[in-house]
Amino acid sequence: MTINAQLQKALADRKALKVISGLNNFDRERVAAVVKAAQAGGATFVDIAADPDLIRYVRQLVHLPICVSAVEPELLAGAVEAGADLIEIGNFDSFYTQGRRFEAPEVLALTQKTRSLLPEVTLSVTVPHILSLDEQVRLAEALVEAGADIIQTEGGTSSHPVHAGILGAIEKAVPTLAAAYSISRAVSTPVLCASGLSSVTVPMAIAAGASGVGVGSAINQLNDEVAMVAAVRSLVEALETVSLAGDRAYTYR
Repeated sequence: MTINAQLQKALADRKALKVISGLNNFDRERVAAVVKAAQAGGATFVDIAADPDLIRYVRQLVHLPICVSAVEPELLAGAVEAGADLIEIGNFDSFYTQGRRFEAPEVLALTQKTRSLLPEVTLSVTVPHILSLDEQVRLAEALVEAGADIIQTEGGTSSHPVHAGILGAIEKAVPTLAAAYSISRAVSTPVLCASGLSSVTVPMAIAAGASGVGVGSAINQLNDEVAMVAAVRSLVEALETVSLAGDRAYTYR
C-alpha cells in the first residue's frame, strides 16, 4: 500500500491534481491527447481505463503515475500486471445514466475483494454520491478500515445548476464539495474531491478539506490539445493559489 512518492508529496501538500480520461474511453488518440496535456500542464497523475494495452501505450507517452479505474477487481489486477501504478474503484458517474447504482455494501465488498487480490497496491475508492452525506461518511470509514488508501468523492451528475458562469460552476460543485468536507473530517486518509470541478471550485475543494482534486470533463471534452494544456495549467495555478494563500495566512498570524 505504498503511495508513489511524487503523489504522496502532492497529497501531503494538498496540491494533487488527477486528470481523468474516462473509465470507458478506449480511444487511443483521445486518451493520448488527454494524458500528454496532463503532463505538459503540470498534473500529478492521470486516470485511464483499466485496459492492459492502453496502459502500456500510455506508459510510453508520459512519465506521470498511472491510475486505472474499474468496478471489477479482476480488471484491476490485470491492469497492475500491465504497469498501472495505482488503482481505483470508482468513476461511477459513467454508470448512472444506464440506471446502474452502487450502494454501500457493494462498494465495500468490491474494496475488500480488490484489497485481497492486490494487498500492496495503492487503492483509491470512490464514495457514491447517491448516498446521503451521513451514509457517505460511514462508508468512507468502513472503506479505510478495509484498506483504502485514498477516498474520492463525486457528485457532478447529481447537480443541476440554474445559473451560468461562476455561480453555475459553484452550484455544480456543491455535492462533491459537501462530501469532501464531511468525509475529510471523519477519516485520516487523503480525500480526493472529484466530479463537477473547475478552476473556480478547485480552491473550494481544498478549503473543504481535500488533499487534491480529480478533473475529467473540463479537460477531456475539449477538442484541442493546446486548450487541454491550458485547462490543466489553470487548475494547477488554482491549486498553487490556495497554497500561497495558506502561507500568507500562516505568516499573518
